[in-house]
Amino acid sequence: MAWGTMAKCEKNKDTGSVVLDRPFKLWSLIIDSVRCGSGVQKPYPKKSEAKKHTEKLSELLNQPEWWENDEEVMRKELVLEALKKVAKKLQQEESMEAVLEGAAEVRKLTKDDPQARTTLALLGVIPPLVALLDAEDPTFHFQISALYALLNLAITNDANKAAIVKAGAIHKMLKLINSPNKSPNQGITEAVVANFLGLSALDSNKPIIGSSGAIPFLVETLKDQDKALSSQAKQDSLRALYNLSISSSNVFEMLQTDLIPHLFTKLGDMDVSERILSILSNVVSVAEGRKGISGIPDCFPILINIFNWTDSPGCQEKASYILMVMAHKSYGDRHAMIEAGMVSALLELTLLGSTLAQKRASRILECLKVDKGKQVSGNYEGGRGGNATLSAPLCGPTSSSMDPTNQPLDEDDDEDDMMSQEKMAVKQLVQQSLQNNMKRMVKRANLPHDFVPSDHFKSLTSSSTSKSLPF
Repeated sequence: MAWGTMAKCEKNKDTGSVVLDRPFKLWSLIIDSVRCGSGVQKPYPKKSEAKKHTEKLSELLNQPEWWENDEEVMRKELVLEALKKVAKKLQQEESMEAVLEGAAEVRKLTKDDPQARTTLALLGVIPPLVALLDAEDPTFHFQISALYALLNLAITNDANKAAIVKAGAIHKMLKLINSPNKSPNQGITEAVVANFLGLSALDSNKPIIGSSGAIPFLVETLKDQDKALSSQAKQDSLRALYNLSISSSNVFEMLQTDLIPHLFTKLGDMDVSERILSILSNVVSVAEGRKGISGIPDCFPILINIFNWTDSPGCQEKASYILMVMAHKSYGDRHAMIEAGMVSALLELTLLGSTLAQKRASRILECLKVDKGKQVSGNYEGGRGGNATLSAPLCGPTSSSMDPTNQPLDEDDDEDDMMSQEKMAVKQLVQQSLQNNMKRMVKRANLPHDFVPSDHFKSLTSSSTSKSLPF
């Protein structure tokens, strides 16, 4: 046994570097397969270049791995020869029927076989498939075959995703959709959307796709005003927009469309709400994105109401994240949140939400509390020469010139006493809001009537002023 293993290793002792270097060489060959096709302009390689490329590829792929026996090597050679025949069909410029047949075979072979995706890309099938998108076919049969072949080639293969974009596929797909002489049918639209979804999963492709003009097309597909597309196409469009929103440069492109207002109209649909909130969570990371969200009528009541109609941890956590970022960044947004009745909803979330949602709700309450303290202090400073008054609490009746014990304020009190009164006022208004909402929260959580708030909930009335965003 040991001797057999040693003999086999000795036999293949020269293949070690090939095994180690193979992933890098395969990636290089995939890119070369696109370059041999001269990208968009000349999809078909010159015969001399194609022959040289194929010989180099065959030499690499036929090199046996150290663990393979003779039977496995022979099987691999047969598979490679079959794939070469498929690639050759796609490169026959004089026979469109052969090209179409080759595209259909690529689609079939790459559906469930990761190795076939890599090998066919190495054999140079991507450029002719991309070139097939320009075919003159009023039935769109050629284009649909090419689109689905490209779609399968890109599945879980980042090298192929990059090579497809490098070959000019994005531009050709958009040209196919926006052609003034053709009205693309449902099949073309859905195939293009599916390709954008797959290609946008690669980070390096995100800015390329976003700047190409694909975002308006995806938004229109999502809206589907003509009701002509399948629900799968709209789901794919939403997921592609989420992928693109991860790149901050694409947020500006999204704001040029009516995507954000449309997303708010769809909040409440459980099939898409979490994905919508994921997109908004990316949009809110950009200053212009926050302005776009805050400019939506009733945006804060809509976001706050999420805590009432869903118990989904994902929705709660994403909605609280959006509100937390906006509260942290803008005084105007904090004031709008208070006006929308956000405090009571946040207090409820600290009891009934997921762990992460509870933490984020606590951070928002701290931001609002600090803001309230500044407002109280400003009112006091402005009234030193006359009648000093405390500002109205976040919720509950307006207070008069009284401290929390209902005693008149002394104009000669020092500032330390005033700060102490501010803290007491803030603590009192939080406790008052808790009492007003406790019955409703206990009923929703099915808690006993003698329920006592935990120490974590009581800690919300502490005097922390940190504005960091650890969550």
